Amino acid sequence: MAIVNLQNVTYKYPLTHTPVLSNINLEVKEGEFVAVIGPNGAGKSTLCYTLAGFVPHFFKGELEGKVEVAGVDLKSTPLNEWVRNVGLAFQNPFNQISGAKYTVFEEIAFGLENQGVPRDEMNRRVDQALTMTGIRDLADRSPYSLSGGQQQRVALTSILVMQPKILVLDEPTSQMDPIGTREVFGVIRQMAERGMTVIMAEHKVEWIAEFADRVVALKDGKILLQGVPADVLTSHLLAENGFGTSRYTSAAREALKFNLWPKHLHLPTTLQEAVDGFNLTSAPSPKERGE
Repeated sequence: MAIVNLQNVTYKYPLTHTPVLSNINLEVKEGEFVAVIGPNGAGKSTLCYTLAGFVPHFFKGELEGKVEVAGVDLKSTPLNEWVRNVGLAFQNPFNQISGAKYTVFEEIAFGLENQGVPRDEMNRRVDQALTMTGIRDLADRSPYSLSGGQQQRVALTSILVMQPKILVLDEPTSQMDPIGTREVFGVIRQMAERGMTVIMAEHKVEWIAEFADRVVALKDGKILLQGVPADVLTSHLLAENGFGTSRYTSAAREALKFNLWPKHLHLPTTLQEAVDGFNLTSAPSPKERGE
């Protein structure tokens, strides 16, 4: 059964006439890791804000259709209740760090303090979250002394410690290097395997191909394509509509024109798939081996 259910969702920001989201229909199962891709202006962030309840409760505007999470309807639920089920990590961590705490540990604990969680449990959950996201060594530092990538990890950790049913991420690795990106994707994958539902807007298709269960491609506020990563990320529709594609897919697509990629193989989306495919192409034929 779907834990997230969007039916015919259309949204316009205040004082605008063109919908940012148009007739969105999307169901997400509990424990599923769904990646949302699309060019700039496709509506990815607005979809995240809608799932997190900021649309329409904070941004206002005109929302049509049905948004339901964990059996609760968005329009009839106050934001302070909605956020108990859904946690949102913004693309820019400066928008999320409270400014009210002196250390990373205190910043991570801030939400739990607001909920009145007992101190012993609070400390235990903060320690677990810091360890999970690999920032235990930052616990005593000021959030404002950190790099952009480190602040993104702090923002993510501050959401994970709240243990929401649905985790919504708006490009959470935009300021991270490849090593940090892989580590964070690994943490998010672990959370999905433990039953947390994850919906992530992201541009880094190589990591999406490796870690996500499903990909939703947005174009001009509409769902252009959705399905498993291997199918969506190799579709010609992406290149034709201004989407970024995996470098491995692009290389194999060009190689195919010169018979340098096996025609019977699916185009690759990950490094390992590309290596395996090109190794098959370069392997000697039975005739060349004298068989």
